[in-house]
Amino acid sequence: METFKYAAISHSGERVSGIMEGFNELDAVDRIKQTCDVILKLTPVKQDVGSLMNLEISANKLNAKAFTVMCSQFSIILRAGIPIARTVHLIAEKTTDKPLKRILTSVAEDVESGRTVADAFNDRGGAMLPPTFVETIRAGEESGNLDRAFDSMYHLFDKRVKMAGKVRSALAYPVFVLVIAVAVVIVLMVKVVPTFTAIFESYDAELPFMTRLLIGISHFFQHAWPYILVIAAIIVLAFKIIQKTEKGKMGLAKLQLKLPILGNIGLLNGASQFANSMTTMLGAGLPITRAVGITARTMDNYFISSETGKLVGKLEEGKALGNSMAEAAYMPDILVDMVTVGEETGELEDTMNTIAGYYDAELEMATDAAMKKLEPALLIFMAVIAGFIVIAIYMAMFDMYSVM
Repeated sequence: METFKYAAISHSGERVSGIMEGFNELDAVDRIKQTCDVILKLTPVKQDVGSLMNLEISANKLNAKAFTVMCSQFSIILRAGIPIARTVHLIAEKTTDKPLKRILTSVAEDVESGRTVADAFNDRGGAMLPPTFVETIRAGEESGNLDRAFDSMYHLFDKRVKMAGKVRSALAYPVFVLVIAVAVVIVLMVKVVPTFTAIFESYDAELPFMTRLLIGISHFFQHAWPYILVIAAIIVLAFKIIQKTEKGKMGLAKLQLKLPILGNIGLLNGASQFANSMTTMLGAGLPITRAVGITARTMDNYFISSETGKLVGKLEEGKALGNSMAEAAYMPDILVDMVTVGEETGELEDTMNTIAGYYDAELEMATDAAMKKLEPALLIFMAVIAGFIVIAIYMAMFDMYSVM
């Protein structure tokens, strides 16, 4: 995405300024006009390495689970007939997540003063809130179905939280095994192997090649570990800088889609996010061009997000969504075909809901399959490392006994 500085006149008649990201200038203008009537100035911001070095390392982010619970609370309380201003106050008082509590407290004050819920959340939450949330709430207010809007947000984000939880749970064991393996190898190379090395070198005999290789690796780790840490830190920093540039983000996103196993998971995740977000947006009553534009901003893979954002221009030219998706890169054929059928039958929302369930199931199965392959691969890796060390030591000991 590109970054733009802007100056504009807000809906309340005040002059405001800020920074907005967009796929292009038209997309940035569209986003600014959500809160402003007149745009006075729009200037692209060019980022260089120097400015990227000064970026904050961490950001104050919302807790996904707390945010999902909040959406559920709004839906339940509004359905009970409690006025919106009182509802916001009630939820703000009960929320324990500090960033979310701060936003809700400010939103409650704004709503009491007469502002709409969507505008209050948009101004107070800013980039911390998902774009789907603000737009769905805005559509719910306009249609008089605010409780349904919050309920749809709850189901959308609850699904995402559960999927993320499953991935974290599946990764927990392999990551634990990998950390233990690295720690054991480091201890062996730095502490154990040098002890045997001193014994081997006291004998005047040529050591086997595997033993000499093991001793060389041990010496390297003993003397080069500070340089290894420095190089690792440089690589991490360079990676973070590359991630902040347009070209770097695009390149990394394309690379992710081409990786074995992970590439397929990335594609399935993109299809799942597209279908789920479109289902929610269309169900909220948003026009299809607006729904696609918002969906583009919610997708994890930057390249797929960019390709989805380009669909808006094609839709504005009068093209059908299915035909536009067929021209985009990395759009699964089943997704394109189902969208086309949904458009032709006039049941696009129901079709999106069906295909969302399909890709959710496919994504879960692909993730489980990848984790099942990863666990034995890690065990084999540990066995190879441990076997190499043991064989290298025993070969040297057998040679020593033969000399004695």
